[in-house]
Amino acid sequence: MTYRRTMRRDHDREILSLAIPAFGALIAEPLFLMADSAIVGHLGTAQLAGLGVAAALLTTLVNVFVFLAYATTAAVARRIGSGDRRAAIQQGIDGVWLALLIAVVVVAAAVPLAGELARLFGASTSAAPFSVTYLRISAVGIPAMLVVLAATGVLRGLQDTRTPLVVAVAGFTWNILLNLVLVYGAGLGIAGSALGTVISQWGMAAAYLAVVVRGARSTGASVKPDVAGIRASATAGAPLLVRTLSLRAVLLIATAVAARMGDADMAAYQIALTLWSFLAFALDAIAIAGQAIVGRYLGAGDVSGTRAATRRMVEWGVGTGVVLGLLLVVARPLLEPLFTADLTVHHLLDRALLVAGLMQPICGVVFVLDGVLMGAGDGPYLAWAMLGTLAGYAPVALTFGSSGLVALWLSIGFCMVLRMLFLLHRARGSAWLVTGAVRA
Repeated sequence: MTYRRTMRRDHDREILSLAIPAFGALIAEPLFLMADSAIVGHLGTAQLAGLGVAAALLTTLVNVFVFLAYATTAAVARRIGSGDRRAAIQQGIDGVWLALLIAVVVVAAAVPLAGELARLFGASTSAAPFSVTYLRISAVGIPAMLVVLAATGVLRGLQDTRTPLVVAVAGFTWNILLNLVLVYGAGLGIAGSALGTVISQWGMAAAYLAVVVRGARSTGASVKPDVAGIRASATAGAPLLVRTLSLRAVLLIATAVAARMGDADMAAYQIALTLWSFLAFALDAIAIAGQAIVGRYLGAGDVSGTRAATRRMVEWGVGTGVVLGLLLVVARPLLEPLFTADLTVHHLLDRALLVAGLMQPICGVVFVLDGVLMGAGDGPYLAWAMLGTLAGYAPVALTFGSSGLVALWLSIGFCMVLRMLFLLHRARGSAWLVTGAVRA
């Protein structure tokens, strides 16, 4: 019994040492957007609307490739677990080169198609010029954003979530200062906001690259592109891309259903989704710890340690979900006036937040096991599981979910239950427990 308590304390320390800094780094991205919105909002409504459309586009373009962080974390952590730090760094460098190659394609498409993309995302006639301006300038920062994703994965795999936190705080601070100077001081308007953010993003990328290159020099790893290594990184990331696209489809279906209900329902849905997404950062931080820890344990060939760490992380996920859910349910009357004064929206939002709050313990299990299986390099199963979830969720959302906002959030809850069942089924088996420096 004493041994078990000691192991639990050790797992707790390790989980928290990785998860807490990871949470701080995760919220940097929404804080970037909040700062930009606050500064641009004083230029005018059309400018703010243009920023909103451009930001949605950029977020979609970049977050689709979040596998650059996830796959790299798992691969690097396995190498660390096997005791081969040089190979771990080399694996991370391959991921960074893959990020740069993807960025070339994305930028080449985003710049000439900026106008069409803005109209596709619903930019009005008055807002579209501002969207296009922001998007075209911000496209210069896309390579930096993708490099940051890949390099973050390297550091997480090396069991370091503190450096990403430091870089994120520095980037957020410089972003605010540069935006204020360029938007108001230099009089560049929304172009100044985009330029300030791009400079901050490249500064963050440079900081990450400096850390990775320093690690390469200390271990003797090569920083030159390796075709075989880049191809391996792309192959490992492809299933996670499918998973991410399927998850995006879930959110797009829910948004489309809410939009057809009317402005009040859509407003309430968007507010509830914003709060739900913010709570997800706390759960995702535990998932990130799961990726790093599980990858390291499996790389070291420690199956029993992997099982024990997974069990403890699930307990943390459920416990955190219970706390977050209770906070959301209790704080509903205080949160609603912060977003709108419309009493109709308040009424709709109140019930939606109640459902979203009750979902949090389930979300805790889903996020943690998702991270655990990513850390194990079990991307193909995650892709199929998410496709299966989408197939089960879509008809429910389009039929039952369209009957009202509460029904829509219940259908989202049904989606999370489906994901949980798929993940629990896999976690209870042993097919994902593949040991060694490289997942065969």
